Amino acid sequence: MRIEDTDQQRYVKGAEGYILESLNWCGIHFDEDVKKEGPYGPYRQSERRNIYRQYAEQLVQKGLAYYAFDTEAELEVMRNKTNPAEANSSQYGPATRMNMKNALTLTEEEVQEKLNNGEAHVVRIKIPENEVIQVNDLIRGEVLVRSANLDDKVLFKSDGWPTYHLANIVDDHLMEITHVIRGEEWLPSAPLHVLLYRYLGWEETMPAFAHLPLLLKPDGPGKLSKRDGDRLGFPVFPLEWNDPVTNEISSGYRESGYLPVAFINMLALLGWNPGTEQELFTMEQLVADFSLDRVGKHGSKFDPEKAKWFNHQYIQRLSNGELAEILRQSAVGSQQSAVGSKFIPGSEATKLVSLLDPDKIELICGLIKDRVVLIPDLWKNASFFFIAPETYDEQVFNKIWKPETAGLVKSFAEEAVLLKEWTKESIHDLIEGFTTQKGIKMGQLMTPLRLLVVGSNQGPGMMDILFLLGKEESVGRIVKGNERVRG
Repeated sequence: MRIEDTDQQRYVKGAEGYILESLNWCGIHFDEDVKKEGPYGPYRQSERRNIYRQYAEQLVQKGLAYYAFDTEAELEVMRNKTNPAEANSSQYGPATRMNMKNALTLTEEEVQEKLNNGEAHVVRIKIPENEVIQVNDLIRGEVLVRSANLDDKVLFKSDGWPTYHLANIVDDHLMEITHVIRGEEWLPSAPLHVLLYRYLGWEETMPAFAHLPLLLKPDGPGKLSKRDGDRLGFPVFPLEWNDPVTNEISSGYRESGYLPVAFINMLALLGWNPGTEQELFTMEQLVADFSLDRVGKHGSKFDPEKAKWFNHQYIQRLSNGELAEILRQSAVGSQQSAVGSKFIPGSEATKLVSLLDPDKIELICGLIKDRVVLIPDLWKNASFFFIAPETYDEQVFNKIWKPETAGLVKSFAEEAVLLKEWTKESIHDLIEGFTTQKGIKMGQLMTPLRLLVVGSNQGPGMMDILFLLGKEESVGRIVKGNERVRG
């Protein structure tokens, strides 16, 4: 794990910690990183600056790179001085460099004088004039690029920092990297990198290149961005990110209630095809089955609903005990937990969960797990087990409440309180006997009971709900709710 922090203008405070925490949450761990040193350290590029300068100077000495002293104003004139008859006349390269202020146009004495005076300068690679550069890509095959289409990229900046191009080639070689895998937007830079490996004498040990297809927005053409997530209501970042510059908060998959294994599984199948109908993969299976030869060349459209589907599938695979622990943790970590139309502080939610028998919590999780897509759905679907409703769904009430309903509910509560054993079997017999005696359909009793006990018409089977709540709580909610809805 290498931290690439050489671009100081784009450096963002807190980004390194965020990256490490994100990868740790995903279950992606490293043998070597900034906290676990190994034989190829240091692992921050900002701590390796003296190494890059050495290789930049080596290229200059070989005549494969050169010092350039152009000011920003002079560069702007060059960029605007386009010659329609000459290709690439607006970029700094073979077509323009002999008209600029650099070591190719100045005498050795002039160059040395400028260096001695500390005049601002950069080091640029010297691109060959008429050459076809071959890049072998594991996904796209052989890519041929004419050197005339390349510019003399800056390798070392005037602020004393290397650019990405130089730093990464040097580090990949010194760290014995075997594969460089990145997004297809980096493909235009690959010929430059191939040249650098050749210029530095490392062509024989050059890593294999693979350029992955882009992730596309779900509702149209173009690359997926965090703006699309903000606009369409789904996270793009792995964890919530608070931008220290703009104070803009971007939602994260972790905070939105996704399991790490579901997040990784979803990502793996964006652009990669296992060649089978299998969709669910553990990390171990992905490590065993993944291969670059099954990565497609074309962009993959992101589907936020499919991401939820993955999460739902993995939640179903969890045991009731594992879900119960997640429910406890989500209550502990919540700032506010929704209970119907009421909000209670996270500490109160924690207290309510802790008061219930652990075995009952597991049973509750087993009852609601098929309704859970995201982790917050656990509390949303289980909250009524811990706190009685104070409001009742008005639409449901208007639809199911008849003039005789209050009397039926009152009679049922009077019989329920006399029940000696409160088991699912005894509750079933009580309900069946009551509806038979009154000559009513099951729904005429059960739907009003659900409204009074739950606050809506949602939730698992009523007999399960009544059993887990216990006789005292169940009868109390029915009586109290009946009085409230009657006004």
